[in-house]
Amino acid sequence: MTIKPRGYAHVRLTVTDIDRSRAFYDKILGLPVAVQLPPDADEKTRQDLSFLYGGVLYQLGDSLFGLRPVAKDRFDEDRTGLDHLSFAVGGREELESAVRVLDEEGVRHDGIKDIGVGFILEFRDPDNIALELFAPAPAP
Repeated sequence: MTIKPRGYAHVRLTVTDIDRSRAFYDKILGLPVAVQLPPDADEKTRQDLSFLYGGVLYQLGDSLFGLRPVAKDRFDEDRTGLDHLSFAVGGREELESAVRVLDEEGVRHDGIKDIGVGFILEFRDPDNIALELFAPAPAP
């Protein structure tokens, strides 16, 4: 018998500077905030939301994407753990729009790559975490 997950419930990245990372992800992805600690939170609310570690959870479709500000080093995909995080988009046109957003924000990337089964656009966040946008190839 095996476990049969239906998908991801959430992914959370550990970052070094929550303000810098939030500014980046807000500008680049523009996801709605699902859960965050209100600035005027009382002690009970702070305890109830302690799992956030002062970070944020964004709504991403049926899943959550979070940032947790406790890292003391920089990301390296050659260490055990995360290689990269890939976000799905609807098609190549969305990747072309994303190139314009990244260019406007001064985020380095290598352009759109055709990988046969689809197209990818790779870039990095302020902590050097490898990110990717993926668009499936059109159906034949």
